[in-house]
Amino acid sequence: MARYRLRFLLQEFDLPRGATLIGRGLDCNLTIEDALVSRQHARIAIDDEGGVVEDLGSRNGVRVNGIAVVAPTRLHDGDRVRIGRQDFVFCCVDPALQSRSHTTGVLRLCANCRLPYSRELVACPNCEATEQTDEETTLSGNLGQGDRGTWSVQLLVEALERAVTFGRLGDAERIVRQATAMMEDAIVRGETLDSKVLASLAVQAAATSLVTNDPTWSLWVFDVHRRTGKIPTLEVVECLGEVVDRHSDAFRVPLRELLERVSTPVLSVRNGGAAALSRLEQMRRKLEDHSGESADSAAEWREPTL
Repeated sequence: MARYRLRFLLQEFDLPRGATLIGRGLDCNLTIEDALVSRQHARIAIDDEGGVVEDLGSRNGVRVNGIAVVAPTRLHDGDRVRIGRQDFVFCCVDPALQSRSHTTGVLRLCANCRLPYSRELVACPNCEATEQTDEETTLSGNLGQGDRGTWSVQLLVEALERAVTFGRLGDAERIVRQATAMMEDAIVRGETLDSKVLASLAVQAAATSLVTNDPTWSLWVFDVHRRTGKIPTLEVVECLGEVVDRHSDAFRVPLRELLERVSTPVLSVRNGGAAALSRLEQMRRKLEDHSGESADSAAEWREPTL
């Protein structure tokens, strides 16, 4: 028989058959100490068909995949449920995983990236900052260790965007390093990358290169698309354009290698990447023209005769 859980970052809360009450009150099955969570905020009922979430007249409501819940709503595997400031993923899991359940304690919110982490840790595992807010988020229940999947990368991308926006360059570099490492781990494990998450990470990696004036992260974007055979979205390509202009010498070879890998009619049609490929070709020609002009200037220059 299928089992169901709510995944929160790298932890999971078991949802038994019947009703699970979620809220700030200690009488709830799942207690969340969050000022935006009502004492009895929501209920998730598990039946033979899966789960149904219901808003219990909370002050700030419940959202499923970004849509406000106005009536009992059927949940499907992978649906994202927002309660207060916390985002959960509704999951259908293998019953064999039950043996790995354990209880968690209190989570603190990082003052820098606003992501929750265990109070027992000295520093935030997402951005390594040690400053904490006065807010705490408690999850009571049986929790199991999850995998480093798409949802965790997306959370890091959101934290990275905030760090870039507010000019926290040290935090931005730490977060982008962690997010790209997690993506690399997924590639090594042979997992299929979520195109939307890869695109969002690529956009923020390019933004990080701009604010730090370091092309490393944009070079990673070129390389990961080359290795996976994915055509970057047009938005990603446009974000990379300014970085390429600043560091043209560093991108001539990576850009050529990426185009050699993805410039095939099959990939172009399948991924809808015609516009992105056209823009990449323009960038390549611009780099080659610039390289040619530099070579001509060097050839024409002669050391003056004394």
